[in-house]
Amino acid sequence: MSALEHVNPPELGRPSGFSHAVVGRGRMVFLAGQTALDENGRIVGDTVVEQFERALTSMLTSLRAAGGEPEHLASVTIYIVDMDDYRAHSAEIGAVWRRLVGAAYPAMAGIGVARLWDEDALVEVQGFAVLPD
Repeated sequence: MSALEHVNPPELGRPSGFSHAVVGRGRMVFLAGQTALDENGRIVGDTVVEQFERALTSMLTSLRAAGGEPEHLASVTIYIVDMDDYRAHSAEIGAVWRRLVGAAYPAMAGIGVARLWDEDALVEVQGFAVLPD
């Protein structure tokens, strides 16, 4: 039995790139926000797609270190500095997601922000996962 149940009520419309709700049964892992920092603490990648891939990879590295896998993601929040740029590259970002995480989508939110902690960061990814008992 999966630790997650995706709930998408038909009266809310078909979700694309997210689930309306996710019910978790198991151990919870809270994942800190990750930007495109490299091992030396520098932002890498000039584009939102490059930075999204690095940030998502870092979050998944933390998840795996805690004993989880991408399919255990219950919720992800993406903080976006330039929403127009992010939306213009949404197909490429979606391809990165599917390559790294797969076809399942957790509950998600994309939030536009004025800037992030690291001035050169274009995107930050934060989430939580539910691991099976």
